[in-house]
This record gives sequence, structure tokens and C-alpha cells, in this order.
Amino acid sequence: MTDLNKMGKDAQAAAFDLGQLGTTDKNNALLKMADALIANSKNIISENTKDIEKAKKNGMAKAMVDRLLLDDSRIAGMADGLRQVVALPDPIGKVDRGWTTDAGLDIIQERVPLGVIGMIYEARPNVTVDAAGLCFKSGNAVILRGGKEAINSNIVLANTLRSALKEIGITENAIQLISDTSHEIANEMMQLTDYIDVLIPRGSGRFIKMVVNNAKVPIIETGAGNCHIYVDKDADLDKAVAIIINAKVQRPSVCNAAEKVILHKDIADEFLPRLYKALKENNVEVRGDERAVSIIPDIIPATEDDWYTEYNDYIIAVKVVDDIDGAIKHINKYNTKHSESIITENYASSRKFMKQIDAAVVYANASTRFTDGNEFGFGAEIGISTQKLHARGPMGANELTTTKYLVQGDGQIRK
Repeated sequence: MTDLNKMGKDAQAAAFDLGQLGTTDKNNALLKMADALIANSKNIISENTKDIEKAKKNGMAKAMVDRLLLDDSRIAGMADGLRQVVALPDPIGKVDRGWTTDAGLDIIQERVPLGVIGMIYEARPNVTVDAAGLCFKSGNAVILRGGKEAINSNIVLANTLRSALKEIGITENAIQLISDTSHEIANEMMQLTDYIDVLIPRGSGRFIKMVVNNAKVPIIETGAGNCHIYVDKDADLDKAVAIIINAKVQRPSVCNAAEKVILHKDIADEFLPRLYKALKENNVEVRGDERAVSIIPDIIPATEDDWYTEYNDYIIAVKVVDDIDGAIKHINKYNTKHSESIITENYASSRKFMKQIDAAVVYANASTRFTDGNEFGFGAEIGISTQKLHARGPMGANELTTTKYLVQGDGQIRK
């Protein structure tokens, strides 16, 4: 039986111990964890195979099975992510600003760990390693609760990391995994305000909304990605096709994959047939508004729900608009504040789009697939924050800190 109160107490104690570690000790531990993943690859893949077989048996969509899969390449990628975290500056102890007051007090604002971070996530076993590594680098203990679809993978990954810490004399409780995947234990975790300082959910929009609606622990929302690509009248159409195919097809189950394409009416007649052909060659189902269907009758008519939907699958919806203002209005209404892109050779249009779109990341002439901590140079990531407090966009080690003021006096009293 899972005792969350004990896990919380152990995590708080571990967080205190982590706060005493220097950068060298933390980095050596992260390198040890990376090496342990590679050394234990065979066992990790064996446990992951159990999850994959069960997922297929239960009829999980192909794109979601891919999200669950671990192989030698992906394990090596997780290990490399930990090594990249080592190369990053240690955020702890960083001074954001400092000054002296009229009373002669010297004040500095310094970065400190959040404390205990809770991660609650669905079928993404790589999150287990990414979250553990970033939390460790930033001096935070972490309590992980993954979904039942990846439970065997998550257990072996967490145990591998914990064993690496134990081997070098650092408390294993810096990284803890809840093996109970029941809804009851998840709800209990969401109420653990005495021990968890912040809870970060990762998964579908529905899953994140459920956590937000039920948790008492402060939340950082991440992940839901109804991402759009707008092809402007001044777009390079060759670039547009390549970018859209990459953004939709490379990994359709992830949150930074493109789900919608918005076309300027002036290029729609010429461009949509090219795009439709490329999408169909990649087995992507295309839905569209009336104007898109009038150009290509084989496109499936889109419903109002389509514009809100994050498909996480080989499906995309297309809308034709009169101008860039129509594109911006549509995107701001239906997006999840994740990642949006404009394809255009018109600098003024790109600046207007990037300024007026409300999202964590806005691109000009690039795939939305770049919204990723690794691609941004953060090493691993703990998630893509789609809210405005306290972090936004890809979250690395720095986003897992807060600040405190250190005030040095010399006998001052307030008059």
C-alpha cells in the first residue's frame, strides 16, 4: 500500500540534503545516472516491451504506441539529455539582482529550489528521466506518478536512477515513483499540500484539465498542444509544404505537432492541392472548412469541435481565411497557447503575427516541432508551460527555481 505522507516526508528530507550539494556533486550524480541508463538498457527494453504488448492488445493508437516505445536509440537520447543538463549552468545560487537601501541594508535576490516537485503524467516514460534529471540539477526532490500504460517502464527507469544515486552515497529519495496507478492515489497526491510545493501535469488537454480542477497543490499547466501553421499570401510554398509535413508527420502524438493549417485565400487554390497530396502520401487524414472542401471535395468537412481538438494522430484540419487578421483571430480563439507558426517572406507580416498571437512560442518559417527543451538548449525538459505564471514555454532547470531575498545588515533598526 502506498503511503504518500511518508513519501512526502522522505522527499522533504531529500530536498534539504540536495540543497547542501554543490554543482560538482550534482553533475557527477547526473553523469552516473546517464551511465546507469545505458548499462541497464537491456532490462529497460524488456520491461518496456511488456507495456508495448499490453498497449497493442488494448488497441492503443499507433501514434500513441510510438510515444510509449523505448529502444536503444531513445534510451541513449535520455542519457544524452542528462549529460546536456550537466553542461548547463547551475541555477541555484544565481543572483538575479542586488542593491543597497537608504537604510544601508545590502539586499540580493538569489535563486533557490522550489523544494518538492510532483509530476503526474500519462504514457511518456521519457518524462520519468527528464523530470528526475532537471529536478535534481535544480536541487529539488521529485515524486513521480506516471500512467498505467507505462508502469513497467517507469518502475525500471526510476529504480535505475535511484540505484545510481545510492551507489554514490546520495539519498535515493531525491527521486521517488508512485507505483500505484489508481485514480484514488492520483487524487490523494493532488491534495498533498503539506509536502508537495508544486505539481506539474503532462498529458492530454483533458487530463491536464482534470488535474487543474481537482488539485489543491499549486499547478504549472503543461502540454496541451492545438498548434497551428498559417501559410500567408507571401509564403514560399516549397518551405510551407516541408514545414507542415515535418510538424504533422514526424511525431504526430506529441504536443508540439501541428494540428491545424490556416491558408490565406490568395494562395489556397494553388497550394492546397500540393499540400493535400503530400499529406495523403504520409497517410494523414485531412479535414477542412467549406472553402477547403470547395477546392478539394475529398476533404472531410470539419466540425466546430475539430477546431478545438488536439488529435495526437495522423489527422489535420485546414481552414481558409481572407487575410492575416482572420488567421490571428481564429488561432487566438481555438489554440491552447502552446506553439504557432507563420510561413511568409513578408517581414512585416511575420512581425505582426509574432506580436499578436497569444502563445508560449511563436515561429516564423519554422516547424512547431522545435518547441522542446533539448532543441532550445535546456538539455531535457520537464514540460512546456502553456500558462503565464510562473513559467512559460519549455521548462528547464532555471524554471524549477524560485527566489529569496538575502538581507545583510549591521545593526539597523526601522524608525
